[in-house]
Amino acid sequence: MNKNVLKTGEGVKIAFTGAVEKQYIVKMVENCATGQCECMSDETKKKITNMEVNGKDGEVNLNLSGDVSKEEIEAALARSKVLNPNKCC
Repeated sequence: MNKNVLKTGEGVKIAFTGAVEKQYIVKMVENCATGQCECMSDETKKKITNMEVNGKDGEVNLNLSGDVSKEEIEAALARSKVLNPNKCC
């Protein structure tokens, strides 16, 4: 799976390509929205005003609205247990 993180006018867009299933990205967003993940600090979570997943398996986009930086999101993706299931912490 490839992840390309881009800064946009509204926030940050993550383009997932390759071996990516849309359901996993939706699950990651649901976990984040319900506080069931630890990939992002509470401070970063508070900055996000909206999360939107679109696309299809093999080509999924996640748009995050809010005053978040590309670097904050890249760090959160690296810690995600959904995207990195073999990662213990």
